[in-house]
Amino acid sequence: MLALAGAAAAWAVPARAQRAPLPLIGYLGSETPDRYASRLAAFRSGLAEAGYAEGRNVTVEYRWAEGQYSRLPALAQELAARAVAVIVAPGGAEVALAAKTATSSIPIVFELGGDPVALGLVDSLSRPAGNLTGVSSLSVEVSRKRLEFMGELRAGTKLFAVALNPASPTAGSQLRNVQAAADSLGLQLHILRASAEPEFDAMFAAAAEMQAGGLVFTSDPYFAYRSPQLAALAVMRGVPAITQSRDFPLAGGLMSYGGDFEQSHRHTGIYAGRIIRGEKPANLPVQRVTKVEMCINLKAARTLGLTVPPSLLSSADLVIE
Repeated sequence: MLALAGAAAAWAVPARAQRAPLPLIGYLGSETPDRYASRLAAFRSGLAEAGYAEGRNVTVEYRWAEGQYSRLPALAQELAARAVAVIVAPGGAEVALAAKTATSSIPIVFELGGDPVALGLVDSLSRPAGNLTGVSSLSVEVSRKRLEFMGELRAGTKLFAVALNPASPTAGSQLRNVQAAADSLGLQLHILRASAEPEFDAMFAAAAEMQAGGLVFTSDPYFAYRSPQLAALAVMRGVPAITQSRDFPLAGGLMSYGGDFEQSHRHTGIYAGRIIRGEKPANLPVQRVTKVEMCINLKAARTLGLTVPPSLLSSADLVIE
């Protein structure tokens, strides 16, 4: 009996050894899973490209700020305390900066639309140097193009409103960028500031009252994740508007112009997988997603009594009839 018990114990040890814990990814989100749904799908697609599937050979632990960005630093600290293999911090500068503050040792993969060097996240795009790398798109840089497109749509109109989130780390640079475009085009701007949903209606009402040619949104995740609310207000107030996210025209708004978020979020999954396999963030250059897409909703244009010029239609990646 003792010999049999010893044999059973000998078999049990390697069986337990085979059930080692799966690698753990910490995922820091500024909103809710519903608002991140399409981004999460792209992230998981990237993970799959790197050879990982959630629940099969990797585990993902999520923290959601539910639109309260002041919660991000504490949530990032929670993930860092879990000793995760990598923290994925997608969805803008606020998320990336919160993750950076939480740890200087755990690898971090960010995703944002601004310049990670200017924000102090990495030393350079080609050689990040520290524990951060990630993906940057052109959404912030092309804010001025939204004004140009709106000016083309409303030719002869000189006054336009600009929506700005003063809480955004990139607010100052975007405002300078858009103002420079306005000066070169001979346009007058009226800046409308909003950093919370209750302020949205007043912003659209002000744009309508001043008879602005249109409302041009600067790039900001808070705006992008609330595209359905913004589209509904644009229709209600009769205000032509353009944002960074295709979700806006898909929800009934007029136009969007910005980076391809599906591509940028997919890259975060690829980089997370490569880091789990043993690569170092310092050796992974920051990826630049250079694809920019324009979407136009012709039904919204007709409702607003606008005719979209052929030059804009020919530039559009997606035209919604």
